[in-house]
Amino acid sequence: MRINKYIAQSGLCSRRKADEYIQQGRVKVNGKVVTMLGFEIRTKDKVTLDDKLIRSDKLEYYKFYKPAGYITTKSDEKGRKTIYDILPEQFHRLNPVGRLDKDSSGLVILTNDGNLSYELTHPSIKVAKTYLVRVEGKLTDEKLRKLTEGIEIEKGKIAYCDWTILEENKTDTLFEIVLYQGLNRQIRKMFEFLGHSVINLKRIRHANIELTGLKKGEIKQIKPRQIKELRLYLEKIRNNKNA
Repeated sequence: MRINKYIAQSGLCSRRKADEYIQQGRVKVNGKVVTMLGFEIRTKDKVTLDDKLIRSDKLEYYKFYKPAGYITTKSDEKGRKTIYDILPEQFHRLNPVGRLDKDSSGLVILTNDGNLSYELTHPSIKVAKTYLVRVEGKLTDEKLRKLTEGIEIEKGKIAYCDWTILEENKTDTLFEIVLYQGLNRQIRKMFEFLGHSVINLKRIRHANIELTGLKKGEIKQIKPRQIKELRLYLEKIRNNKNA
């Protein structure tokens, strides 16, 4: 197994973060610094980070209904509330898969499986994330077309989405939005560009994992069957990409 994958599967961090540690010379195998990302680990090898032994933990998978008003990081330099302020301490060892901005609510997957987290968030894999989004006003056909074709929300960053209108009235519109990207505050910026403020935004699905059955602030273990289905889902995406 490659060293970055080994570190990620220990639950210590994501594969991308493991790459950083390796390149910084902080990782040793059997007492010797290893800086080659493709270095292969054998069963009996001892791997350390900053001279602390990396042990393989039991992999855990949970889904959490994040309320609005919290950010999805373990700490914040600005002193804002994080999801770990409301999560029981026993879950503080788990990491969020991706981000969900402070003003948004909904599904956050929590796990110590850094390898799976990497696959669910890496931009090249394009895993679907589904949201319910209510915006002010009604959008013209031209604006709806721009949502599909793409909007330059920042210089060089083109954001796009799949959309379905669920409700529409004189004052606001409810969309189901599907993203395959992970740009910062992407949905909000897209609608702001089109002149429509987001009233509320909730993530209801990430890949095959759904928010269904959770109340705000509640956390629930993801069943092994669902994790197996998730791995098959990711494998199918990879196969289609390589076809």
